[in-house]
Amino acid sequence: MLHAMIMAGGGGTRFWPRSRSARPKQFLRFVGDRTLLQGTRDRIESQVPAAQTWVLTAAVHAGEASAQLPELPTGNIVGEPFGRDTAACIGLGAALIARTDPDATMMVMPADHVIEPVQEFRRAAHAAEQIANDFPNALITFGIVPTYPSTGFGYIHRGPVVASRQNLQAMKVQAFREKPNSELAEQFLASGEYYWNSGIFVWKAATILHELAQQRPALHAAILRIADAWGTPEQEAVFRKEYEGLEKISIDYAVMEKAAEVLVLQAPFQWDDVGSWQALERRNPQDANGNTVLATHFGIDTNDSIIVCDEPGHLVTTIGVSNLLIVKDGDATLIADRRDEAAVKQLVEALKKSGREIYL
Repeated sequence: MLHAMIMAGGGGTRFWPRSRSARPKQFLRFVGDRTLLQGTRDRIESQVPAAQTWVLTAAVHAGEASAQLPELPTGNIVGEPFGRDTAACIGLGAALIARTDPDATMMVMPADHVIEPVQEFRRAAHAAEQIANDFPNALITFGIVPTYPSTGFGYIHRGPVVASRQNLQAMKVQAFREKPNSELAEQFLASGEYYWNSGIFVWKAATILHELAQQRPALHAAILRIADAWGTPEQEAVFRKEYEGLEKISIDYAVMEKAAEVLVLQAPFQWDDVGSWQALERRNPQDANGNTVLATHFGIDTNDSIIVCDEPGHLVTTIGVSNLLIVKDGDATLIADRRDEAAVKQLVEALKKSGREIYL
């Protein structure tokens, strides 16, 4: 039986000032009239009923997640008391799912992706579920065919084809590669042997728990103690105590890079991880001067800029600028060189250290 687990715990700091600590990007609308979290649930709802769908998020955001997905049982929205990265999050989700369905197949999805067309995603999900049933010891990930030499994504080096379902091929993973420099990214693209690492996974819940037991035994043992206490009067106390002590590590480092049987399914859909403001440029048309404008804007000699402000009645004007990122949201405005966009995260940390948390 297929279960879905949505990871919605990120802070979305690179989308400041629209993404704030009280309402990070996964709870915001960037495309259409549904939030990123709602869109993630929408993609899988025809294949996984609400009772088998779980959301793991920060404890302070559990109420917002429940409000945005009212069809999910309240108990299926789990608020992590501490951020401990994806290994702990995925391990806990697997343990909770396995409590009621020991033979469960689970699909793990980050809440901040934009994927089109939905029908192709569902075909891929069906294929991955079939492969997980046929190869129950395998860990399956989705690989995205790269369209440019990105230095912002991790890469997967594919090996030989081992299975085909729904006219989609699954290949053995030869290696995971970290975010490369520009020269190496060019080589990866030219070789045709590399995918972008999507961070979407399908596997048996028992299999990922077994891998965690082998590779991160302390983390695995703590997760089982939490799962054993789930639904008892001691649930919250055990959850908080055990989770605080967990190792903070990603599932890639903890398991995927060392597991014996890892497969990659070539994704047939278009994918965007909406990791930064430049994602808006990929999702929206540009004007005649190369600007991506999501605002009431008037400009003179303004080129190749991203301009965002959705406050009614607020006019943004520009003169003689290019390659800028201009974002007005509530009580904060960001103006940056687009080439320095990655520094937005550093800016947020600097604001925090300077005592300006009110703006975060």
